[in-house]
This record gives sequence, structure tokens and C-alpha cells, in this order.
Amino acid sequence: MGRWSALPLLLTLAACSGKPAEPPVAYLEPDCAKPFDAQVAAIVAQPKLVPAGNVGAEPYSYYSSADGSVSYLITRKGSPAHPAIMIQRAHNGVTTDGCAYGSKTAYAELKTYLESLKTWTRKGGTQ
Repeated sequence: MGRWSALPLLLTLAACSGKPAEPPVAYLEPDCAKPFDAQVAAIVAQPKLVPAGNVGAEPYSYYSSADGSVSYLITRKGSPAHPAIMIQRAHNGVTTDGCAYGSKTAYAELKTYLESLKTWTRKGGTQ
């Protein structure tokens, strides 16, 4: 046997010794047939979801995937659209949808506002 005859065995052992690759995380899609509170509990319990908490006085809670591909907005009391859940997905652009459990008009206004942020840019350099 030549000195290279053990190479296939070494390559096989090396391949088996590493950590298995983690499967990609599949984030929950909104299911508007489920009650608001059940949806919120399921969303916030997802692994690899980073809570941004409350931002200022806005009546919303934000959660984003660690890889930035998915973000959730969950309304809190005080929001005209409450109760509502929105999801934004970043894949070939950003899409927004979700569930309006309360006012459909307020939900549509909130969705329009969120979608307008996709095109927002700072003017005049740093601000």
C-alpha cells in the first residue's frame, strides 16, 4: 500500500467528526384563523428570534430573526390597529402582510406606513 492509501479513510473520518450543520430556521407565517394571543405566544417562543422590545412610546413590540430575513410587529394597547400582527420578509425585496384582528382601516394605514419605510433614505448625509 502506498502512502496515499489511507487518504479515503482519513477524509471519511474528518467528515464524520465535525458538527452537523444546523438546519435553516423556518419562521412562522401568520395564521389569521388563530386567536391574537395564541399567535403572539407562538411567535415570541420561536428560537433564534431577537426581541427588539418596545421602541420609544410607540405601541408596538418588534421581533426579528437573527439573520434579518424576517421581522414581526405586534401591536400593543394604544395602537389604533390593535390587535394586529405584521410580518415583513426580506427576500428579493421586502414584503409585508399579517393579521388585522381589530380595525381594518387602522391596519391598512399601519401597513402603508411600514411599507413606506422600505424606501426611506436620509437626505444630506448624516443626521
